[in-house]
Amino acid sequence: MPDPAEDPRSRVAPPDAPALIVGPRQAVWLSPDGEVEDLAPQAVPGRLQRTPPLVCHGRTVARRLGIPRFPAYDLLELFAFVLPARFCLPTPGGLAAALGLPPPVGPEQAALTLLQASEHLLRILAAGLPDQDNAAAIAAAMRQAGWLWGEAVTTALGPPRKNTGPFNGLDVWNRLPTWDEPAPPAPPGDAAVGEDEARARLAALLRRDAEPRPQQSDYAAAAAAAFAPRDVAGAPNMVLAEAGTGVGKTLGYIAPASLWAEHNDGTVWISTYTRNLQRQVDQELDRLYPSPTAKTAKTVVRKGRENYLCVLNLEDAVKAVGGRPADTVAAGLMARWTAHTRGGDMTGGDFPSWLIGLLGKNRTLALADHRGECIYSACPHYRKCFIERGIRKARSADIVIANHALVMVQAVLGGEDHHLPLRYVFDEGHHVFDAADSAFGAHLSGSESAEMRRWLLGSEAGRRGGRARGLASRIGDLAAGNEAAERALDAVQRAARVLPADGWLKRLAEGAPVGPTETFLDHVRAQVLARSDNPDSRYDLECATGEPVPGLRDAAATLGEALADLERPMTELMQRLAARLDDEADELDTATRVRIEAGVRGLKRRAGMVIGAWRQMLRQLGGDTPAAFVDWFGVSRSDGRESDIGMYRHWVDPTIPFAGELLSRAHGVLVTSATLRDNPPDAPDDWTSAEVRTGALHLPRPARRANLASPFDYAGRTRVFIVTDVQRNDADQVAAAYRELFRAAGGGAIGLFTAIQRLRAVHQRIAGPLDAAGIPLLAQHVDAMDTGTLVDIFRAETDSCLLGTDAVRDGVDVPGRSLRLIVFDRVPWPRPDLLHRARKAAFGGSAYDDMITRLRLKQAYGRLLRRTDDAGVFVMLDARTPTRLTTAFPDGVEINRVGLAEAIAGTTAFLNGETA
Repeated sequence: MPDPAEDPRSRVAPPDAPALIVGPRQAVWLSPDGEVEDLAPQAVPGRLQRTPPLVCHGRTVARRLGIPRFPAYDLLELFAFVLPARFCLPTPGGLAAALGLPPPVGPEQAALTLLQASEHLLRILAAGLPDQDNAAAIAAAMRQAGWLWGEAVTTALGPPRKNTGPFNGLDVWNRLPTWDEPAPPAPPGDAAVGEDEARARLAALLRRDAEPRPQQSDYAAAAAAAFAPRDVAGAPNMVLAEAGTGVGKTLGYIAPASLWAEHNDGTVWISTYTRNLQRQVDQELDRLYPSPTAKTAKTVVRKGRENYLCVLNLEDAVKAVGGRPADTVAAGLMARWTAHTRGGDMTGGDFPSWLIGLLGKNRTLALADHRGECIYSACPHYRKCFIERGIRKARSADIVIANHALVMVQAVLGGEDHHLPLRYVFDEGHHVFDAADSAFGAHLSGSESAEMRRWLLGSEAGRRGGRARGLASRIGDLAAGNEAAERALDAVQRAARVLPADGWLKRLAEGAPVGPTETFLDHVRAQVLARSDNPDSRYDLECATGEPVPGLRDAAATLGEALADLERPMTELMQRLAARLDDEADELDTATRVRIEAGVRGLKRRAGMVIGAWRQMLRQLGGDTPAAFVDWFGVSRSDGRESDIGMYRHWVDPTIPFAGELLSRAHGVLVTSATLRDNPPDAPDDWTSAEVRTGALHLPRPARRANLASPFDYAGRTRVFIVTDVQRNDADQVAAAYRELFRAAGGGAIGLFTAIQRLRAVHQRIAGPLDAAGIPLLAQHVDAMDTGTLVDIFRAETDSCLLGTDAVRDGVDVPGRSLRLIVFDRVPWPRPDLLHRARKAAFGGSAYDDMITRLRLKQAYGRLLRRTDDAGVFVMLDARTPTRLTTAFPDGVEINRVGLAEAIAGTTAFLNGETA
């Protein structure tokens, strides 16, 4: 440990390295002594061979230079080490904001920021950390592995005061807090929440620091109906509430939900579709629980297991590091984060998503439990597990913030611990249909069946770095001593080998399938290619399952028999384990009971729900698919390369199983959104679309309806232009339109696309000109960052522009001047695939197409105004936009069909007038 009398500044020794900023047209190279050089990007790689520079997000810099990753002092790695679990945008400006440095303007100042940030972060280390010894030990291990920052970091920290063990401080699992098993909760009460009571709670939450919104009070009163006692079994109190942007629906439903939880000692689950809204709900709960201690006790964010760090996987990764430098560096940064994270959430919590791009998915997200391989109480870290801690907190919490996918899976499986909520709020309710479609579909594909094999057999011989634990290693001891269970487990191990092993896709591409599953998939692939009108397409292919090609029926029959041979022992094993819960009820300890229940759930889901569905699909192949379903064959492609092959079955109406599995069991459900209803020209107040897409039609009692209009002045604060003279199939014309519209707005624009290929083509053409105009351009599917990070950067940088597809259209909340223009490349019609064709036939023909498209336009347009003083322009570059779709926009909004020049002038005039 350094001498306390020593001046910490003497230990701050930043690397003697230049700073590098790379833009679309030029690069800035700032030497340590302050000399600035402007370079052409093609001149940079030669210098990199001599001197590792300071950079911010090395992967992005390398991509802009068009070269592989190169050695560099990445400031984000240093930030992640010094300030783990802290938010920071992965840009020089983001670093400056996080560290309290002056915001950079222009590339030269950005380069200077990198020099300043490196010194600032090293000063923090030199001043001392609460976990100084462990940090010093980890840094020493990373330095020994070749981490470029190692020398500067270890110098600033000094050596650890004590021996930190054989893992050099990386064994963070030994320092995590444990949780205790709480007593089982009692069933909640049935006290209702009155409308006046809900209004009063809302007023208390708002206090004096929020805008008064009469619509919000009315919304809270309407939402209270979902918290009345249920009168008829199978008939929940369901409320459909459309609340226009600006109503304030989040606090509007938190008010009655929190009252019901308090009155009845129960839990309300608030479910969202996007991570962004999960974060927003979590932030709004600060009003209800201003004390962090109270909030921690009363609320919890819950996601699927695949979103959380598995501590056992982290331990395995640390022990497998060996001599691979990149693995050691990644293990060190992951250990630092693990020691400081609030809840272990790696997808939207306090884990910096940019770390995935820097370290790689295999060293970050792959440490989560993606394959359902958890061994529960047999794990040495069970009482430190982030997931199990969250499950137990959820039992006693007042409010659980979850997502649609988890909520639906939990309803099907009966909950991870048999504790299903009785009250739900589905925010972003317009996505319930899509979430149910994903949750209740069946996919007999190469990737799904190979994943099933890994779940059953675990990592097999010759698989480098595999951590997957098979069924025998997870529950073999639970079957031990029971002869029938042991026989069933052995039979499962043998029968599972009919499923594809690693390398199946390569074998199919070479025409050399192995086993019945690969043989079946080989015939599926042949049929798709034979029936496609463009088999060489770079995009996904599909075809109907009817009239199978020669050999396909026989392959399906053979696979069906093999799957039956697998399903039988899995079911037998499940039954034998379940019997122990009854036969040994007075002997089983809690930990063993939890493991058995988890094993039974896993086997039930995979044997009955997955393999059972596969067998049914195979039996019915070539005949009439049941009317409730749609079957098809598909070949998935990514940038022209095949990534999966399979047979797929989806419900025509997925809200049928949603209503049966979840809604009918609940006592109260609120489904809400700003875009819950369609607004067709001939029926502007029609609720049919909302009832169809939420499952309300399938309940014995009708849902209550509430419509709260937005308080925003859309007619005065927005304009809509439909451009009539841009040829939508001419990439140069489309790119020019985007370029000039973005310039007219001075940035602050989102460009939306219905195809990734067109997005990339436009990006290639406009990145340079926008950079010359001082307008930064971000792009989904181009930049080496996830969508959430790109949106965060766009929100923070007022004059930047962002290109994106569906995820940007639906998941963006950008108040203020950062978003003042939205440009759509063409009408976002639904993709006319086989599944959509079936739904179109079932739900009204072309009216169904119009409904989906209007809702998409409504969602996109709704991004423009998030506050009363926002203003914005919406531009559609598709002259073919039908008038009947324009009812997606609010009444009174001025819609102009004009040429591009007029749209540009109109955009400039409107935005200048509103911001004057």
